[in-house]
Amino acid sequence: MLERAAAKPRLTHVEFVHAPAEALADRWAPGSFDAVFAGYLFRNVQDADAVLGLVRRLLVPSGRLAVHEYTLGGSPVDRAVWNAVCSTIIRPAGRLAGDARLYRHLQESVNTFDTAPEFAGRLRRAGFQGVRVLPLPGWQTGITHTFVGRTAQET
Repeated sequence: MLERAAAKPRLTHVEFVHAPAEALADRWAPGSFDAVFAGYLFRNVQDADAVLGLVRRLLVPSGRLAVHEYTLGGSPVDRAVWNAVCSTIIRPAGRLAGDARLYRHLQESVNTFDTAPEFAGRLRRAGFQGVRVLPLPGWQTGITHTFVGRTAQET
């Protein structure tokens, strides 16, 4: 995906970085990034708050953050749909593909991670402003969300 984006002529002045979040602190100075997109990251790090703090420090004032993550909406229906889909489709397909452990982890990590309102609160506590929670359409409504926010403006 990053290779395709970097190949677009109108983006030749943009540098894309693909790296483990924890490794960014040693490679980049505060204010190095205008925007950060994280897909399925925070559910899988040891300390989500520390990584959010790092991301906030690496962003310029008014820098943008977009996070795409499996985060249940918080209702019992959201959890029931997620577990039904995992039990009847995702985990059996994972077993057939020979990677049952990965898909078991996916189901468990989503069940134990923040709900969408909790993750939005985590973003606000980390210093992000204008946080919005955007649910995905279709069967994923209440299961997968995109979160957007920005760092404070320079004073």
